[in-house]
This record gives sequence, C-alpha cells and structure tokens, in this order.
Amino acid sequence: MRYGRLWLGLAAVLVGSFTVLIYYGTELYRMAPPIPSRVVTTDGKVLFTGDDVREGQNVWQSMGGQEVGSIWGHGAYVAPDWSADYLHRELTWILDRWAVQKGGANYETLDAESRAALRERLKNEIRHNTYDPATGDLTVSPVRGEAITAVAGHYDSLFGDDPQLSGLRDAYAIPTDTIKTPERRAQIAAFFFWASWACSTDRPGSTITYTNNWPAEELIENRPSGQVVVWSVVSFVSLLAGVGALTWVFAVQRGREERETQHHEPPERDPLLALDPTPSMRATLKYFWVVIALAVVQVGLGAVTAHYGVEGSGFYGIPLAKVLPYSVVRTWHTQLGIFWIATAWLATGLFIAPAVSGHEPKFQKAGVDFLFVCVLVIVVGSMFGQWLAVQQRLGNVANFWFGHQGYEYVDLGRFWQLFLAVGLFLWLGLMVRAIWPAFRRPETNRHLLGLFLLASAAIPLFYTPGLMWHRHTNLAIAEYWRWWVVHLWVEGFFEVFATVVIAFLFTRMGLLKTSSAAAAVLFSTTIFLSGGIIGTFHHLYFTGTPTVVTSLGAVFSALEVVPLVLIGFEAYENLTLSRARPWVDAYRLPILFFVSVAFWNLVGAGLFGFFINPPIALYYMQGLNTTPVHGHTALFGVYGMLGFGLALFCLKGLTVRRTWKTGVLTFAFWSINLGLVLMVLLSLLPVGLLQTWASVEHGMWYARSADFMQSPTIQRLHWMRIIGDTIFAIGILALGWFVLGLKGGWSLDPEPDAVARSFSVEPASAH
Repeated sequence: MRYGRLWLGLAAVLVGSFTVLIYYGTELYRMAPPIPSRVVTTDGKVLFTGDDVREGQNVWQSMGGQEVGSIWGHGAYVAPDWSADYLHRELTWILDRWAVQKGGANYETLDAESRAALRERLKNEIRHNTYDPATGDLTVSPVRGEAITAVAGHYDSLFGDDPQLSGLRDAYAIPTDTIKTPERRAQIAAFFFWASWACSTDRPGSTITYTNNWPAEELIENRPSGQVVVWSVVSFVSLLAGVGALTWVFAVQRGREERETQHHEPPERDPLLALDPTPSMRATLKYFWVVIALAVVQVGLGAVTAHYGVEGSGFYGIPLAKVLPYSVVRTWHTQLGIFWIATAWLATGLFIAPAVSGHEPKFQKAGVDFLFVCVLVIVVGSMFGQWLAVQQRLGNVANFWFGHQGYEYVDLGRFWQLFLAVGLFLWLGLMVRAIWPAFRRPETNRHLLGLFLLASAAIPLFYTPGLMWHRHTNLAIAEYWRWWVVHLWVEGFFEVFATVVIAFLFTRMGLLKTSSAAAAVLFSTTIFLSGGIIGTFHHLYFTGTPTVVTSLGAVFSALEVVPLVLIGFEAYENLTLSRARPWVDAYRLPILFFVSVAFWNLVGAGLFGFFINPPIALYYMQGLNTTPVHGHTALFGVYGMLGFGLALFCLKGLTVRRTWKTGVLTFAFWSINLGLVLMVLLSLLPVGLLQTWASVEHGMWYARSADFMQSPTIQRLHWMRIIGDTIFAIGILALGWFVLGLKGGWSLDPEPDAVARSFSVEPASAH
C-alpha cells in the first residue's frame, strides 16, 4: 500500500500540474500581444504590415536570434536587448523632437518642469493602446511615425556597413553587413518595433503592458507593478513554509527508510565484477568518447564566446568574426552543451538496461550503432546549417527547416529537430526492449523499473513541444513552448531519469536496498515535480503572458527550491556509500562527481536560481549576467557534472577488472569545480550585480548598452574571467586525457586487480 500511495501522489502532481500549465497556455494563445495587419499613421501613411513583422522575426532568427542580443530579456548578453534598446531610442527621439519644437536644442537642455511635462505627454502617447482588433490596424501619430522611421534607419546602418557605426558593431560583436539587403533590415526593424510596442503599450482594459511593465523605463513610467512586488513577498513565504513542511515529511520518510535498511549490509566484493558486458553495452563506449570530445570543443567555444565581450571582431587580434561570428560561436557553445550532456545520459540508459535485465535483445547492438550515427549526423548537420544561416546564405523558409531557428537551446532547424525527436523515440524503443524482460523476474522491484521506464518515456515525449511553433508563430507563444523543452525536458525529466539511473547503479552495486531505493526515488520525484512543472512559469513573467502567470510562477518556482535545502543529506549519503567497503574506493571519483552535483544543485540551482526567480528580482535582472551565473552553475554544475559522473560509472563498468590510475582524474575533478567557482565569483556575478544596479538606477536599456558594457570596470571584470576559465579548461582537458588513457593504457594499471582475478565471473542479473 505504501507504493500505491507514492504512485498516487506522483500521478496527482503530474495531472494537476500539467492541467494548470496547459490551461494557461491556452489563455496565452488568446491574450498574446497581437501582430497588427498594418502600422499606419493617423494621416494615412502605412509604415509597414504584419507580414513585415513576421518576416522580420524570421530575419532576426536567421542572424542568430537569441544568440545575438535578446528580446524580452531572453538571449545573449553582448549585444543589447533589442526590445529595450528600440524602445529607448524611439522615446528619446520623440522627446528631442518635441524639445526642438519648444525652442530647445534637445530634451536634456530643457528645464525640469518642461521635461516633466514632455514625459507625461510621452506616456500618454506611448502607453495608450491604439490597436483596433476589428480592422487589425495599429494607428500611431505622425511624430511617432517619424520616430519609427528614424529608429529603423539606425538599425539599417547598424546591420549594414555604415562606417560611422563600426565601433558600435564591434561592441555588439556584430559583423559588417550582418543582414545583406535593405529590405530585410527594414523587416527586422519592424519586428523590433512590435517587440518594444508590447513592452510599452497597456493591455486593453489594463494599466499594465503586455510584458507586465518590463523593461524598466522611467521615461514612460514602466515600473514594477503591485502584483510583481506582492507575489515576490508571497514567494519568500512559500519557500519558508515549504522548507518547514518538507523537513517534517523528510524526517518521517527517513525514519521509515532507516528502519527498513538497518539490516542491509553492502557486499564484501564488487558485484560489478560479475558483470559481463553485452555487445550493445560495449557499443556504448563510442558514445562516451563523443561526450568527452564535444565537452572539450564546447569549452573551447565558451572561451571564444567570452572573449567576444572584450574584442567583438576577433580573438586576440585574429579576425575570427569573419569566419565564425559571435552568434555562431555562442550557438554552438550552448547547443553542444545540450548535446553532450544528453548523449551521456542516453548512453548511460543504453548501458544500464541490459545490465538490469540480464537480457540482450536481438539486433540491440545494431540499434545502438545506428543511433550513434544519427547523433553524429544531427550534431554536424545542425551546426553547419546554423553557420550557413548566420552567413545569410539561406532564405527564411530554408533557414527555418535547415538553418537557425534563433531560439536559445533549441536553435537547430526544424528538420534537425524532427530528426532528433525520431532518434529519441528510437532510443526509447531500444530501452524498452532491453529492460522489459526484467519485469518477469520475481526478484525484480517492478516499482523502480516502472519509474525507470516512465522517466525514459518522458525524455522523447517532452522534447516534442519544440515542434509546436512554426515559422510565423507569435513570439510569446513560441517562448511558451520553448520553455517546455528547456525547463521540463532539460531541467525536469532528464533529472528524474538521472535520479532513477543513479538508484539503479547503487542498487546494482549492493550499496542500497532496492525496495527502499524505489520508495525514495518515487518520493523525491514527486516532491521535485510538484514545484518544477508549474515552476516553468517563472521564465514567462515578461513574455506577453497573462498576469496570473506571475503569481503561479512566483509561488511554484519558490517550491522548486524547497527540495534543494536537503541536498546536504544526499551529498553526505553519497560520501558514506563511497566508504561502505574497501572495494567501493574504486568508484570514489565517479561518486565524487555525484557529490559535486549535490553541491551545485544547492548553489547553482538553489541559491543562484532563487536569487533571480522572484518577480521583483527578475524584473531588474532578466537578461543580465546574473542569468549566466545561474545557467553555468546549474546547467554545467548540475547536469554536466552528472553527465560526467554517469559516463565514468559506465566506463568503470566496461573496465571493471582493471584498476584505474586516478591521479589525473582527481586533478580534473578539482580543477573543473574550482574553475567554475572562480568563473562565477571573479567575473559573471560582479558584472551581473553592477548591471542590476544600473538597471534599477537607469533602466534595462542602459544596463545592456555599449556605454556601460564597454566601461573600464566592466572590461576589467571580463578579463578576470580568464583565471577561472583557464583552470576550468585545464580540468576538462585533463578529464579528456584520462578517458583517452583508458584506451591508450596510461590510465590503467598494467595488471588486473587481484580481487578481479580471483572472482569467478557469473552472468549479469537484475536487481
């Protein structure tokens, strides 16, 4: 009955959470910022059409989209946030025009009373919603029409070859002639106008803009709404209440587990010595080689990406931007991170499934080999397509299918997305056919196996929301589905899958009792998903969503942090397991990677995550370097370290009868973790905090401007990142050298372990 209650709890969380997520998704479809049929002045001049806006969105995507600057705070950090930048340029142009009409040189030369009067006039001009749903027209005054034309001229010069803006292009890391034709440059300016219009114009019947008054812009009194402030306070209270409740539940659960496991003794010898890897298990070795290779390449690209922040047109004098501009390098950096982490986890599943069932299905190795080829084709093909797109060698339609979709973490073209989705379902098929025979074994814990299959099925299933948007989908709706992939697929169900796999590893080694491990995994999965699913909304506060999303996102993103306060227990238990028997010392380094996962879960996902999650914090911090602080420490610190740990466990399983020389691996572990700490503390976090100060004092446009980002203080902090990056990169290279040595022999003792020599090999069995 205990398992029944746990399964019912998990089912209730899944059904309830997805009901809320989908319901407000349908509300978003209804309330998303409309794209007007025409933008027209009151005297009848048509400035551009809705088709120009939609095609402009595709032009923006083709040049790199969220990998070069950001929209609504989502994207890269070297170029400006285009929605905030466009808005400020439009506002200051109008104020200067009115100031000249009053006899001043510009707005800043007027006295305080005159400036206040013009700001009030500007607020009425901009915040009043003149969109007519009956005709589809958005009507603007002639002076605003002139401002729109003038700002479009600025972007025409910026994305073209105007020599007067060469310095600004270098600061933004944007090559000359990024967009080749005047027509396409006019279209991207139309899209930027629409994105800024959603930020500055009140929703019908409301005094809050479509983006909930984001970004901060004092010229039109874009300030945090009362809802943003109140729900931020509620999120703090929710966190404290959740911590108290979970501590009590955890105490009860832990007491039950201790009673059940008090007589459990780990085996005297390593059970994995009895493991005889099947052909398909041995075939996963090449996956782990690719994991390490892609990780090394990703880190190298990360160093180049960071350097573009101080030298936008090259790399230490080398004119690299002519061949690999910032948007390409950053795209590959973020995409390879997803690829190698996912590959590590998928390969772990393919390795574990036959080990658990003791069954090698017919043609399983052929399926593993075929899937490997598919992975390579997707990686290479999507990267080449993205390079072609940024070089503007693909039209908008071809770009959507084979080039660069412009959405961070899901940049690959739709064809490659479909290819990857099919590959993930193929992987699921391989997993099911290998694990299914274990259900027929009487000694098998079917609850743990069931959760394993559920987590495996969730991986391909929750990648498919990335197929829900199309070439002309409203950006607000595309962002909704994108975060299904980034938050639920990457941050959610992959973690559930990894938790189950780790439980399998430890039970297979006899370090945990299977029944208690199954109950613990069910319980932790339920707790994690109870906040994690609806917590997706914290990414969507300011992306054109209904205002209720702010309240839901604030509360449930706080609840996401609650399980992390107990992460110290997980770290301690993993360390304890590493000392359970002398033979476990052979797995000390893989287990240490799991311990580091617990540390970065608390620091990266917990502290740095909650640091930016409350609405009032994110209002000023969204799109600043406080976001990559969380991104690096959570994505790499948690999921990357987990990928390394899983890979090392599987590699140990493939070399279980050989003793590892772990000196280089130990150095790699500490170097990677220390480098990540210094990367954050010496550069990313100080830059983010200074930007936040600037955002509060002057607005988002200034915190992301070239004037601020190219200031001496910020540039010095960018250079400080070299210290952490170098230590980090050396650690990654050392890890690669160690893994290479498993094949070359220098990472292995020349003689098999004495215990392994005396151990009689028996067939693998399920636990």
